[in-house]
Amino acid sequence: MNILVSVCIVTYNQEKFLEQTLQSILNQNTDFQYEVIVGDDCSTDSTRKIIEGFLIKYPNIVVPIFHKVNIGPIENIKSVYKKAKGKYIYHLDGDDLALPGKLQRQFD
Repeated sequence: MNILVSVCIVTYNQEKFLEQTLQSILNQNTDFQYEVIVGDDCSTDSTRKIIEGFLIKYPNIVVPIFHKVNIGPIENIKSVYKKAKGKYIYHLDGDDLALPGKLQRQFD
């Protein structure tokens, strides 16, 4: 699989927003392969369970990183970016949304 875009999402205790964030990316229509890397910075709410649910539904797209201890936002971003396989990186925070068509427009 030739990944052209790595969608990099960092999150910490964002259970109220993360499901919508992930769905907004996974609903994108593109003419290229992309991956969604989600770095959870040892959340204490149900953030991890939400990511695990999306991993079950989208095992070929979602790439989780579950930190065992809180490493902070900068180190979380670094870990997610290091895992990226795409030619391009599209960054989202765990409480952001991607409007329909956004990923394809940015790629074009």
